[in-house]
Amino acid sequence: MTKMHNIRWGIGAALISLAALASACSSADAEPTAAAAPSAMTQADREARGDYLVHAMGCNDCHTPLTMGPNGPEPDMTRFLSGHPEQVGAHGPAPLDGHWLFAAGITGTSFSGPWGISYAANLTPDQNTGLGIWTEDMFVHAIRDGKHMGVSRPILPPMPWPVFRNLNDDDLTSIYAYLRTITPISNHVPDPLIAEPAAAAVRSDN
Repeated sequence: MTKMHNIRWGIGAALISLAALASACSSADAEPTAAAAPSAMTQADREARGDYLVHAMGCNDCHTPLTMGPNGPEPDMTRFLSGHPEQVGAHGPAPLDGHWLFAAGITGTSFSGPWGISYAANLTPDQNTGLGIWTEDMFVHAIRDGKHMGVSRPILPPMPWPVFRNLNDDDLTSIYAYLRTITPISNHVPDPLIAEPAAAAVRSDN
């Protein structure tokens, strides 16, 4: 499979994620049924399982910026999971017509759609711009509840948290454990632009 096929697969997966999100939003009160938890693991076991899950679930597809390689766009592994590059910055929404549900920015880390503009988060353990100050409990609640830091603004599409929330606690804590081991990268991701009427709903909810 070529690198361009991988990119196309990632875009297709994002569209599937959007469909899952729409379905989840229509039944937001439904509680996920987590799979049976695996047996107790050591810290090394958790980190190894987290490594497997992060790569198997395609976190690179949105959270690692693309760069142009010999065969087309490919993940820039020097910026592994560092999110939307601050050097690119925030930008206005892409014009959409009746044929497009959403558009992705040139780095594959920014997305424009009916919800507004979202930017892939920095998942590295950098203290100031990544997950360095996040606790395990904050991370688990963020995925379970679709809220930034577990309590704040909604996590926007195309992040498929309605799918990931079905992972059991051991899976989520393993992902957190692995993310604590990767290289911290200082990269301040812009705040999302939440479109009306979604923004009004967020204000009324706070």
